[in-house]
Amino acid sequence: MTLLCKPDECTLLIVDTQVRLMPAIHEGEAVVRRCVQLATAARELGIHVIGTEENPAGLGPLVPEIASLCDTTLAKFHFSAPAEEGFLRRLPAGRDTLVVAGCEAHVCVLQTVIGLLEAGHAVKWVGDAVGSRHPHNRLAATERARRHGADVVTTEMVIFEWLGTSEHPKFRRLSQLVR
Repeated sequence: MTLLCKPDECTLLIVDTQVRLMPAIHEGEAVVRRCVQLATAARELGIHVIGTEENPAGLGPLVPEIASLCDTTLAKFHFSAPAEEGFLRRLPAGRDTLVVAGCEAHVCVLQTVIGLLEAGHAVKWVGDAVGSRHPHNRLAATERARRHGADVVTTEMVIFEWLGTSEHPKFRRLSQLVR
């Protein structure tokens, strides 16, 4: 396992950034903006982007700006995406590092991350791209994820690790995403 995010080893998983949930999330607009930055960079670099929707009939679809960037969108009813039948089989083969963002940090994101870790995946918890209704829940979830083996990173860390060098042909475009 490499410690840095390598584009050929990663899948981006955006958890439950749904239209009826995001208005209640503390700093929800910033969470959406960072998820869009991650998904835009991932798409530019050929990294598969998966979005999940918790009980879409109740919480609605993913917010449009994220939905448009997902290669795959999966409905779920378990808080943990890996608990859904067939979820783990749908992950791209050979890409065992999951970069995880979304909501709510202390429920669906945390349970998904723990399920991924239990299944043997490396997990990058994008701390500035996860959210909860209350900041203390986000903070507690981040700490718990770290204790269980998730690597806590930021949006900029991930994007620049995916690029690897300022000589990357997409450096200028992707570095502008975070300015």
